[in-house]
Amino acid sequence: QVQLVESGGGLVQAGDSLRLSCAASGWTFSRCAMAWFRQAPGKEREFVAAISRSGGNAAYADSVKGRFTISRDNAKKMVYLQMNSLQREDTALYYCAADAQAIITSLPTTSQTYESWGPGTQVTVSS
Repeated sequence: QVQLVESGGGLVQAGDSLRLSCAASGWTFSRCAMAWFRQAPGKEREFVAAISRSGGNAAYADSVKGRFTISRDNAKKMVYLQMNSLQREDTALYYCAADAQAIITSLPTTSQTYESWGPGTQVTVSS
């Protein structure tokens, strides 16, 4: 199983940028599809972005497309989420997730597919 720890969250103003990082441990990292999800107070956890095992393919929620970019470094066992033009609606607890059963091109967008999760990092955007 992969262990995950997120970092990089904080309090920013609307229009600012943040880069979230997710550090993974476990020998299966390069075989995992990785994703970011988020959960705002009183709302269900929602998909943000996913990246395939090699990093060659990515998928995004419509609400973040064009503003957020997911990337990974398999040698460092790291996943990143670059968030630009942040909006108040982006305020949430952001989670990193891993799917160790993924095939090479998998880009799962449902939380049930992912079996490993980090504790989350808080992102708060003020206007």
